[in-house]
Amino acid sequence: MKVNLKRTNEPIFWLLFGAGGMLSALVGAMLVFITCFAVPLGILPAEAFSYASMHGFTQYFMGKAFLFAIIVLFLWHAVHRIFHSLHDVGIHAGPLARWLCYGLAFMGTVATAGALLAMV
Repeated sequence: MKVNLKRTNEPIFWLLFGAGGMLSALVGAMLVFITCFAVPLGILPAEAFSYASMHGFTQYFMGKAFLFAIIVLFLWHAVHRIFHSLHDVGIHAGPLARWLCYGLAFMGTVATAGALLAMV
């Protein structure tokens, strides 16, 4: 008995969703704590998060890679979750919704890469 398997690109989107979910669980909570509580309450020095030091952080390859991973994977995670939640609110998630959701994430990825590469 021969089984015809249909090719799909869905695993790529599930990979981005899973990576974004893992990153948001591990790093997202700490980012919220740092920016919402630690710096405003004086637990961490505000100078460490000034514009000059954050701009300096983006001058290094690893800093750009970290910011790119955080922004892009959070974005793909959110878009994938929104796409699969459309059914729950009564919207048929057809090809138009798929192109809109994932197209938005792709444009966000390109915009993030462009912005980080433009930082000199």
